[in-house]
Amino acid sequence: MTKVSKRGFDENDKRWFSNKELIRLRKAKEEIEWLINRDYKIDSVVNFVGDRYQFSLRQRDALKRSLCCNENKKIRKSKQLSIDKISEGPICIDGFNLIITLEVALSGGTLILGSDNSIRDLAGLRGTYKIIDKTDEALNLIGIFLKKYNCKGVKFYLDSPVSNSGNLKYKILDYANDWKIKTEVELVNNADVILDKLDRVVSSDAAIIDKCISYFNVGKSIIEEYIKEANIINLGE
Repeated sequence: MTKVSKRGFDENDKRWFSNKELIRLRKAKEEIEWLINRDYKIDSVVNFVGDRYQFSLRQRDALKRSLCCNENKKIRKSKQLSIDKISEGPICIDGFNLIITLEVALSGGTLILGSDNSIRDLAGLRGTYKIIDKTDEALNLIGIFLKKYNCKGVKFYLDSPVSNSGNLKYKILDYANDWKIKTEVELVNNADVILDKLDRVVSSDAAIIDKCISYFNVGKSIIEEYIKEANIINLGE
């Protein structure tokens, strides 16, 4: 039996992202973006401002995931494809990125809406991954979404060094039998270096969407359409 678990859920988030803390986080984000728009390095600026406000590591992580300088914001906006263009050809999915984001949304975990309009999680799974009950729900929603937008073909890329990547591959293929969509799953050493050279990518990973030819904001679309109870934090205005 698949383990029932809450991906990316942290009881302390009620404190870290309370209304009082959100006011401080939004002020800090404004200060950080002013600096990174003047070519200051994001990591050092987040540490500097984070120290000033005495933010927790999780709050700093949320800030990093929400930030985007004006130049990158323009680049990402120019590359983002409309969801209705999914039907125009095959798409390439950053597998762990999309699935984990949906698992966190289904678990009631904290999600961050970035300045670039992408949704990112705070799960922080560094090379370790376990299939949970929300994995099935996430894959079911991906299938419903792809069928709704008449997807012609899909290829998932999974990082092979991540634990249980092989098990996830076979679970995806198992679900894909009901999708009636040509589906491939490729285990690769580093999905990022492949995806950042491709067209019609599905990811919210900043490093990938800055480099890839074009991308779809599928995670946000699925959450908005099917997971309306998702806990999304907006550190923007």
